[in-house]
Amino acid sequence: MSAPDRALRHALLAALLMLLCALLAWSLTPRRKLVEVQGRLQLEQIMPKAFGEWTEVPATASVVNPQQAEQLSRIYSQTLSRVYVNRQGQRVMLSLAYGEDQRDGMQLHYPEVCYPAQGFRLLSQEKATLPLGGASLPIKRLSTQLGNSRRESVTYWTLVGDQPFSGGIAKKLTEMRYGLRGLIPDGLLFRVSSIELNPEEGYAVHQRFAQSLFATLPAAERVRLMGQVAAVQP
Repeated sequence: MSAPDRALRHALLAALLMLLCALLAWSLTPRRKLVEVQGRLQLEQIMPKAFGEWTEVPATASVVNPQQAEQLSRIYSQTLSRVYVNRQGQRVMLSLAYGEDQRDGMQLHYPEVCYPAQGFRLLSQEKATLPLGGASLPIKRLSTQLGNSRRESVTYWTLVGDQPFSGGIAKKLTEMRYGLRGLIPDGLLFRVSSIELNPEEGYAVHQRFAQSLFATLPAAERVRLMGQVAAVQP
């Protein structure tokens, strides 16, 4: 075989390999949203206004919003903010942010970024787990301060699809697993916070709030708000 023929053959093989790679990449690109399979999440409907010892009340303290209105509408499909109070008068501020598309550029924004953007000082942050029935939900806790007076304790968790995650690597792996199934996952950020000087007391209140919600919700709705880990019975 002459040199020009070999060169032509190599060029054709290279072109064929490039075409096969492009076809493979196309076939692995997710095109269908998970919400089209399992149904859209309606935050207003799924989050009860009263459960256990907790009841929604008119907001008397501002619930920190992570972004301005135009950013919220671009990143999130739905948001929900409420204030709950229990029989002891303890108040919890709830903020839910839900996005139907968790691809890059459309991902959830996290409180450790959002609170400082609203003028809060981040005093501490830690990863922890929240016991729910026979399982544990990975969460993150923050202690923040605004000015010289307002101390706000924050507990939150995040979901991709029905999988909770506590770090970037776990999130990416979950997204990849959905992608291999041809699905674009949705995402949820569930945040509760309270204003008090001792953050540990705030975290304990948040835990009781979450556990009471877990015990109240039907199994399918627990999974949508707390992930597959919450599929266990209370």
